[in-house]
Amino acid sequence: MKKVFYSVAVALVGVTMLSSCMGAAFVDATGPVAATSNPVGKKVGHASSTNVLGIVHTGDGGIDKAAKEAGIKKISHVDQNQFSILGLFTTYKTTVYGE
Repeated sequence: MKKVFYSVAVALVGVTMLSSCMGAAFVDATGPVAATSNPVGKKVGHASSTNVLGIVHTGDGGIDKAAKEAGIKKISHVDQNQFSILGLFTTYKTTVYGE
């Protein structure tokens, strides 16, 4: 029983260390993607995608999708948020601001 527990523990540590979050158990970070000289508008659009186990990636988290969702014609800036648990489940959310 100890051998099975040890093997599972080593496997989980290995998956965590090899995941895209570089070994972090939990990630919830937002950062800039792009900025333009256009003025900051009142419209905000969102788009997201999800990755499970690094095998299945679904959704459209693109800038174009987020802009169209809010009817934005002139983008002022773009942010992206990444939420991840052990690198096994990750969501990416793109936020577009403009007019």
